[in-house]
Amino acid sequence: MLKLNRFAVFAWGVLAYILLVILWGAVVRATGAGAGCGSHWPLCNGEVIPHAPQTATLIELSHRLTSGLALPLIVALAIWAWRIYPRGHRVRKGAGLSVVFLLTEALIGAGLVRFELVADNASVARALFMSIHLANTFVLIATLTATAWWASGGSSLGFKGQESKLAFAFAVALAAVMVLGMSGAVAALGDTLFPVRSLAEGLRQDFSPTAHLLIRLRLLHPTIAIVAAGYIITLSAIVSLLRPDGLTKSFARLVIALNVVQLLVGALNVALLAPIWLQLVHLLLADLIWIALILLASSALAQRATNGAPAGALSLNRALKV
Repeated sequence: MLKLNRFAVFAWGVLAYILLVILWGAVVRATGAGAGCGSHWPLCNGEVIPHAPQTATLIELSHRLTSGLALPLIVALAIWAWRIYPRGHRVRKGAGLSVVFLLTEALIGAGLVRFELVADNASVARALFMSIHLANTFVLIATLTATAWWASGGSSLGFKGQESKLAFAFAVALAAVMVLGMSGAVAALGDTLFPVRSLAEGLRQDFSPTAHLLIRLRLLHPTIAIVAAGYIITLSAIVSLLRPDGLTKSFARLVIALNVVQLLVGALNVALLAPIWLQLVHLLLADLIWIALILLASSALAQRATNGAPAGALSLNRALKV
């Protein structure tokens, strides 16, 4: 059973705030407001407070302000962890890494602005930058999730015996979600830069050999999504049998449910030609799947006082047929 002290509540709150910042960043991309402050960073159009700002400027500036607030929050988390946990404690390490990856997140965002990889820029460089941005965001979410989990009483991870095979299976799942998220970032960029008036027009573009690379890459995302979701759902079902304790089974069910809903939302997103509100729902679900999968892995791989699997658990070799 998890126990929430004040630090743990704060850690989960910081994670929730970061999710809001990520969603607002998606609004910036989807509305083309990334150039709202020009190529200036950290200033906005060369000013601290721009005069007579346009809508795009307000959207971009508000994103910078909300992103800027994340820094003192995560620094406060790290300082608090440093004060109440002993040297070498995993909560200290998780909070410290969160600060590091928030700083790299800010540098990547600054690079997008400074190199003018925003607004109508349809270069391969922008797609690569956004993929790296997405990967760094996922790692930041992972460190915050781990920090909150450990602060709530979550155990350290075990990698011996059967746990090592299960850990590898989870590593594959997490890698699949990472690749899926990166392909989703590229697909969303293509939808923003090359909007279509109908589903038929979009399909013609996707299969046209003369279409822009970002358009042709959109086809990869649904393919990866189906394969990744199938693997993750299967793994979660197996884990719920291997680790029949209540918390692990709850996380497994959550991961399965989120993946099913995400597939439906993804199909709806294609059918409705990716409206901004549905893009935000799609992104939020992707982040929640990532968090839920990390929590499932953490619960399933938690070190136990006794050796071997819990009572009633299946053999991992038998379940995975290895």
